[in-house]
Amino acid sequence: MHPHPFSEPDWNEIWKQRQQLQESSKRPGDATHNWDKRENAERYDASARSEYDDRVRRTVAALPLTRDARVLDIGAGPGVLALPIAPLVREVTAVEPGAGMLEVLRKHAGREGLKNISCVQKRWEDVDLAADLAAPYDIVVASLSLTMHDIRDALRKMNAAAAGSVHLFWFADMPFWEKMYADLSVPLSGQPYFPGPKADCLFGVLYQMGIYPDVTMHPMVKEYRFGNRDEMLAFFRQRFGATTPEQVRIVDDYVSPLIRQEGGGVVVSGDSTFAHVRWKKHHGW
Repeated sequence: MHPHPFSEPDWNEIWKQRQQLQESSKRPGDATHNWDKRENAERYDASARSEYDDRVRRTVAALPLTRDARVLDIGAGPGVLALPIAPLVREVTAVEPGAGMLEVLRKHAGREGLKNISCVQKRWEDVDLAADLAAPYDIVVASLSLTMHDIRDALRKMNAAAAGSVHLFWFADMPFWEKMYADLSVPLSGQPYFPGPKADCLFGVLYQMGIYPDVTMHPMVKEYRFGNRDEMLAFFRQRFGATTPEQVRIVDDYVSPLIRQEGGGVVVSGDSTFAHVRWKKHHGW
């Protein structure tokens, strides 16, 4: 049976397919994104604090924060948002599955004397709103953490946890790191790289749920900074799993033209765009 010529695609299924394809593109045995490991979380935290200052400022400024607000931060990582938000609101609940990430978050909160951050170590998909959280929250935020397979279910739960508004920050196009994987995957391994779902897909899911969000686009710069060229090349060889002389040559030939001198070191950077997708609590269900 042929579909009706005007039938809409199921954007939730498209999201699932793109998420699964993107995960299938990951290099086997790559443990650099195991966020239970403290050393990985500390590495991410160190780079996030130097690279993402502008994005974090834009994100915090875009939220309707008030002194009395209760905030739910989904996929909080090492506190990239939770830590700067906490002094501006009544309380923050950070949901994060990675043990290493939460260890780093708690360490920073202790150093900064922040006592209004509570942590829930779970994937958002596994969170029980009644048992794990003190919902509803004035502001629900998920910043670059929408890795759930069933995004429609995840969005329903976010809306249910909200009393005021929901704020999602997600990639509008391929971020710089993903462009690099897309360029190098076939030359290095013979396998194509599949990008993950983007904000257009997210908007489609929300639209089919009867939620018509406001959307604002923001620039995003990804930057890698090292002391010298050799350190930079060593990092990317490891990042892309280059072990043979031919693979090392491919990575070096790709990265070298991107390296520029800046200050006392070297930098590789690229631009992309992220979307702020937001809506007020939806009562239609």
